[in-house]
Amino acid sequence: MTDDELAHVRRSYERAALDATALEDGEAQDPLRAVRRWLGEAVDAGSELEPTAMMLATVETTPAGPLPDARVVLCKGIDHGLVFYTRRTSTKGRQLAVAPVAAVTFLWTTLERQIRVRGRVELIDDATSDAYFASRPRGSQISAWSSDQSTPIADREALDAYAAAVAERFAQGPVPRPPRWGGYRLVPDAVELWQGRPNRLHDRLRWRRTDAGWNLDRLQP
Repeated sequence: MTDDELAHVRRSYERAALDATALEDGEAQDPLRAVRRWLGEAVDAGSELEPTAMMLATVETTPAGPLPDARVVLCKGIDHGLVFYTRRTSTKGRQLAVAPVAAVTFLWTTLERQIRVRGRVELIDDATSDAYFASRPRGSQISAWSSDQSTPIADREALDAYAAAVAERFAQGPVPRPPRWGGYRLVPDAVELWQGRPNRLHDRLRWRRTDAGWNLDRLQP
């Protein structure tokens, strides 16, 4: 595809509108209620391959200064923040240990919606991490032990061999949570709901946390 062809790839968003008056009970005072509702609607729609997928951005501290980094993870819970799980010695885990702040973005193209959240990140307690790990499919549990996430490996065969060895190790019983694997919670300071509209005049609602609670504004597109 040429640059000219890329420049002309676009669509008009016609599906819905978003206004503060359309928020449901309590959502104006607590944006995570709105996030939960939109996430549920994305799951129920059945049109997104991974409706719980969110782009997680972290910060890496380098001698040349801070650098952003991003990858997709799955949202596995909403309480007073957004919950996700990973190996704590992975690249994102190491970055969060140094700079415990992050931002996430949900994008649901078929619903023409986006959510942006940013704030501080805290560790999930071991008991909660244990319970979630126990709920995972056994194959995913084996993979969590098999992969030293983000580190180089010789080839696919080596990875498959590690997985086979782990499967044999735990063949006679349940797979425990790896000690360096667990959950994180992104506690938001800012939340934005975005609804695509025609002619790029999109609807945007943004909540910002204050000492008195949440302030809600409508932003220009």
